[in-house]
Amino acid sequence: MNDASSPAALPQAPLVLDVWCELQCPDCHVALADLHALRARYGDRLDIRLRHFPLEKHKHAYAAAQAAEEAIEQGQGWPYVEAVLGRTDELAKQGEKLLVKVAGELGLDAEELDTALIDGRHLLIVDADQAEGKAIGVTGTPTYVIGGERLDGSKSQEGLRARIEEIADRLLAEAD
Repeated sequence: MNDASSPAALPQAPLVLDVWCELQCPDCHVALADLHALRARYGDRLDIRLRHFPLEKHKHAYAAAQAAEEAIEQGQGWPYVEAVLGRTDELAKQGEKLLVKVAGELGLDAEELDTALIDGRHLLIVDADQAEGKAIGVTGTPTYVIGGERLDGSKSQEGLRARIEEIADRLLAEAD
């Protein structure tokens, strides 16, 4: 019989992949294919976490990060992120109007999302992510961190999924 404090009784925590992302970034949109493949391969053994890194060159990225946090609060974080990333050109032109529109299209409380953008309730989360990213050397998006290794996809994403899989496979094998 396993005692609750014995290691065998403890559930194994999933491996974490932090994805430093910016929702007005076309490269982050391209990276979604890799994230889908990673989710398909690892399922719940890999926790893919969105980390915000809005870039100054994209006027609406900071608002989009806040909107994504509100979507997370409303239970639709990744669907919202993917929908906005699929419309980076529209975001550049429409800004916050598009962010609210996408929320409505996904069945979120668009009015609440709009209010969150106005009252800034998610500013601290976005600022903390950005500060942590800068502290660990993130300079562009997408950037991945898995097992303490930082992989920069902002210049080229070629080979990154294979490298993430290599690290994940090694770390998961070590945990077994």
